[in-house]
Amino acid sequence: MGVTGGGPVPWQTGGPPGHRSTTVGPVTSYAAVLWDLDGTIVDTEPLWMAAEQELAEAHGKIWTEEDALQLVGNSLIASGEYIRTALEIDMTPEQIVDHLVASLATSLRGNVVWRPGARELIEALDAQGVPQALVTMSYVQIAEPIAEVLPFAAVVTGDAVTRPKPFPDPYLRAAELLGVDASDCLAIEDSATGAASATAAGCDVLAVPHYVHVPVADRRVQVPTLAGLTPADLDGLFG
Repeated sequence: MGVTGGGPVPWQTGGPPGHRSTTVGPVTSYAAVLWDLDGTIVDTEPLWMAAEQELAEAHGKIWTEEDALQLVGNSLIASGEYIRTALEIDMTPEQIVDHLVASLATSLRGNVVWRPGARELIEALDAQGVPQALVTMSYVQIAEPIAEVLPFAAVVTGDAVTRPKPFPDPYLRAAELLGVDASDCLAIEDSATGAASATAAGCDVLAVPHYVHVPVADRRVQVPTLAGLTPADLDGLFG
């Protein structure tokens, strides 16, 4: 996706100082590793679902788990459009998104639940000098607090792009920010929409399904968890 408006936020173009290590060890052959956020690094989906449920109840409507699962991996505007149609409420998609983002940003304060093995793998890759980027359809208010404590050299958020996942643009933009070719990158995703975006960009995709099924595809491997995975393991998954 192309960047819109005021361009990348400061931490999109370079990781915070002090993160990069000179530790030597087995290093993956990938030029970079590109990470999804929601459901892959942190388990925010229950918080999204709670915010959606709260919005529905405030309007006297019913919101089901099936409805919530329809939104996993989607852009926020697409989710807002779905919610407006499903609940038949008098709010624009943008107003719905603003409401949900504010709710989630509040819920995330002191309430971050890391997905098993994700933070450990991010830190291990960083220790071995592997560039990493965050590629999320969440907005900056949600991504920034998490990105600031992780060693990402680039961040692409949903409010800084024109075409969301499943288009290839988010991953192409992340690779561009890192100065690498997307076809030389590994993307780590938990949803079909996100995996489709990374595949379309030419990345290898490591899928870690959480709430929704991720279809099998070329250059795509599934694992049940990231727990215990090391940088040296990544190449072997695609052997």
